[in-house]
Amino acid sequence: MTAKSTEAVDDYLKAILELSGSSGERVTSNALAAHLEVRAASVTGMLQKLAAQKPSLVSYEKHHGVLLSPAGKHRALEIVRHHRLLERFLHDFLDYPWDEVHEEAERLEHFISERMEDRIAAKLGDPDTDPHGHSIPERNGTVKPRPEVPLSSWACGVPARISSVSDRDPAALREMERLGLLPGICLRVEPGNRSTSLMVKIGGSTQTVRVNQNLVQAISVVAAPKGVASK
Repeated sequence: MTAKSTEAVDDYLKAILELSGSSGERVTSNALAAHLEVRAASVTGMLQKLAAQKPSLVSYEKHHGVLLSPAGKHRALEIVRHHRLLERFLHDFLDYPWDEVHEEAERLEHFISERMEDRIAAKLGDPDTDPHGHSIPERNGTVKPRPEVPLSSWACGVPARISSVSDRDPAALREMERLGLLPGICLRVEPGNRSTSLMVKIGGSTQTVRVNQNLVQAISVVAAPKGVASK
């Protein structure tokens, strides 16, 4: 395959992995088309090609969605590892802001060798997460499970800690940084109407901050450590 077709294959495999979630549900062609911003007909053609490869990278049935095969999942996790290690390297060593590392890593992730991957990981001290809090798959493809949930569903008054944030919208990342909504920060959701925004107290602040739904939908949280009200 050409470099461009290899990039396209990797992007499809990553998208299927992300959309299938932790339960490994089948992903519809329409969901893939929306995620990748391509025509549904293009998705169908690519899925047929991926299913026909030896070994097959996906299990695809028209009108029944698509699943990654073991080979496809292995490749997807490999690319995700490349991407997140690159994000961490760009952020920590080259001083890229966290709203720019995703796009740069997208360009590089397909082409680094396994040797370079290992060197980057060693230089970074084998980090667990990228700058946005997403888990970095281990070399063997294992991903440490995390009981994170969307901030939008978190109960009022219960201390939470931001575990990860979506990296797809640079403007949203800049706004989160301005507000202090960073991975590792603790917060509490305050009572109020949740339809358009959430009222939260961030860190040790006594001030209540309004967080719009665009940001709320991009933030995932876990329970704060016991005894930690805010940090």
